[in-house]
This record gives sequence, structure tokens and C-alpha cells, in this order.
Amino acid sequence: MWYTVFMSRNKFEERNVRKLNKTGGTSYSVVLPIEFIREFGWREHQKVVVRKDGRERLVIEDWKK
Repeated sequence: MWYTVFMSRNKFEERNVRKLNKTGGTSYSVVLPIEFIREFGWREHQKVVVRKDGRERLVIEDWKK
């Protein structure tokens, strides 16, 4: 007997809603969607720059030496 298992999917609007995770005493992390990582061509251990742009916006961009 074959069973089909369907994993629940988030609604399209909620797909990119992420949680902040505490990763030590004073640091937090956010898991980025794989689609974004692939689109930018980023890889594991790559350096990126996080900067504040305005009051409520963070910008993550490739680090340039």
C-alpha cells in the first residue's frame, strides 16, 4: 500500500517570514532563504557586510576587500 505524504507549506506571503535566533550572549542570527543565496551566488563562510539603512532597514551585501 502506497501513501503520499504532504508536508505543510507556508502561504506564499509568509514564506520569507523568519525568526531571530539567539546564538550566544550578545549575537543573533537569521536563516536566509536558499533562493536568495543562490541568486547572489553566495557560499558558505563568505564574508558579508550588514549595515543599517534608515530607521528600520538592514542591508546585507557582499564584502569587498
